[in-house]
Amino acid sequence: MTKADLINIISQKANLQHRQAEVVVNLVFDMMCDALKKDERIEIRGFGSFVNRSYESYQGRNPKTGQVVQVPPKRVPFFKVGKELKEMVDFEKK
Repeated sequence: MTKADLINIISQKANLQHRQAEVVVNLVFDMMCDALKKDERIEIRGFGSFVNRSYESYQGRNPKTGQVVQVPPKRVPFFKVGKELKEMVDFEKK
């Protein structure tokens, strides 16, 4: 499912104009991005949670040249699936 698909489904199910559904979807995603930028945890019960994982600086290698490079520390968003969603997806496969 793409973002455009999500907008179309929301506009149909909620009886909204396409533009209104697009605003809603963009607003939700923007708020989630802002929360992660502030290093806040996002938890959606029954679906999952988003958190930032922090990685320390380390020495890596450029695969093309083999040269040792220093990789700076970074934060990466991580999604952990919720128990209900995991069970629902697993049940659908059987």
